[in-house]
Amino acid sequence: MKSTELTSVGYWRPGAVPPVFEPAELAPVLAQVREPVHVVRDANRSRIGLVIGGSVVTTAAQGDLPLLATLPAMYPEWLGDRSFCEVHGVRFPYVAGEMANGIATTQMCIAMAEAGLVGFFGAGGLGYPRVEKALDELVSKLGERLPWGVNLIHSPNEPELENRVADLLLRKGVKIISASAFMGLTPAVVRCAASGLHLDAHGRIVRKHQVFAKISRREVAMRFMSPAPADMLKKLVEQNLITHAEAELAARVPVAEDITVEADSGGHTDNQSLVALFPTIMALRDELSAQYKFERPIRVGAAGGLGTPGSLAAAFALGAAYVVTGSVNQAAIESGLSELGKQMLAEADVADCIMAPAADMFELGVKVQVLKRGTMFGVRSAKLYEAYHQNASLEAIPAELRARLEKDVMHATFEEIWTETRAFWLNRDAHEVTRAEADPKHKMALVFRWYLGKASKWSIDGEASRRADFQIWSGPAMGAFNRWAKGSFLAEQKNRGVVQIAKNLLEGAAVITRAGQLRSFGLPVPAASFQFKPRHLS
Repeated sequence: MKSTELTSVGYWRPGAVPPVFEPAELAPVLAQVREPVHVVRDANRSRIGLVIGGSVVTTAAQGDLPLLATLPAMYPEWLGDRSFCEVHGVRFPYVAGEMANGIATTQMCIAMAEAGLVGFFGAGGLGYPRVEKALDELVSKLGERLPWGVNLIHSPNEPELENRVADLLLRKGVKIISASAFMGLTPAVVRCAASGLHLDAHGRIVRKHQVFAKISRREVAMRFMSPAPADMLKKLVEQNLITHAEAELAARVPVAEDITVEADSGGHTDNQSLVALFPTIMALRDELSAQYKFERPIRVGAAGGLGTPGSLAAAFALGAAYVVTGSVNQAAIESGLSELGKQMLAEADVADCIMAPAADMFELGVKVQVLKRGTMFGVRSAKLYEAYHQNASLEAIPAELRARLEKDVMHATFEEIWTETRAFWLNRDAHEVTRAEADPKHKMALVFRWYLGKASKWSIDGEASRRADFQIWSGPAMGAFNRWAKGSFLAEQKNRGVVQIAKNLLEGAAVITRAGQLRSFGLPVPAASFQFKPRHLS
């Protein structure tokens, strides 16, 4: 569109600062997102420029310029859905996700909460005592004063542990619960959503516990965006886990009012494209909201592949109510990953990731995305799954293959590993041992899962002798983050605080969003304005 075809909406009267029209001059003005800006034509009506200050008038006088648009100040706090910040009591529509095995530490949650952001403790994969200890610390240091959350991960192999963790979250009064890796609803997650539901003085339903549902499939999203199944609610009432009143209210609201659409992420992922998946979930949200006549909107957030300001800006442009980062936070100071593991992540590029068998859903063939550069875990774990898939028991594995697996992958014999594994499960869940001793295929799965579980522990502990076996969950976002941070203060590990990462990503997203808005008004926005280099932010 030619500039002469643009319609003026009024006139701009000069102030102390003159407008700028050249691309090189525009960049500094574009970056001042917290200032209202005016898009104007020059006196010859041949160029479009930008200016801060001055005043808007309806009648032109000498020296006034045609006004094409006025944009209000933009703040990172305003990028998402305002209701997200209001409901959860935070300043920014940003979440640090729950990297499992405690990699998302209590320190990370505390730092995020104190800065007005949400952080989820990574309870997935941890034993019950460790989760309880972490909750005690968070309750003691944050309580209800600041927002924080904990992960409830689907545990198909340990349903009792899933139920115990859910019970713990409710007893400790955890207000924000992130449900991840769920392939459907379970009594544990429905109980978390229904517990504490009540009516306020105006007859509106109030939630005591907010469930975030992390999904990457439409059919799973549908279950979380619908009311809980009547039969499941009935059983929970019969078991005295929720009240009749809570069940009745649960039938009127969705299981989760915050749905996180997870694209190509580290850890459990379907490697989906955010730009393809997100709009379909938004449309499903609208369809179900109309069907069930929900009184409150369901918020849809974005996760997966978010490692640069541009990716956050794109997610918000799609309509994301909030964003969730994961991989990039593993490299943060507060992360529970070892320094050696963080160093490996700092060297990763965009393509340095690979899919590998998941320890918690090994038998189901579920995979997780992990770091490929500097570790052989992806290749070695795949060999274990292939052996599991092709053989009925440990004894059935061909001798040559068994010798290679024991020497090159496990670094121990199957017998030695079973002895250690058996002792572990006798302490954690003796039923697993009973089942394994009756089912050779399950015994083989537990032995192979030993390696998968240990590989994560070795990366967390920084076991240098097993560096080639490190399992570090990571997606393309980590490599993109490293490319973006190169040459800036965030390139150094010591500067990668989780809050600095968050604020730089949000600030950059605001700058890029402003650049896109102004370009849509015909302004010759320089390409450099769609880049934002990290800087120290208070």
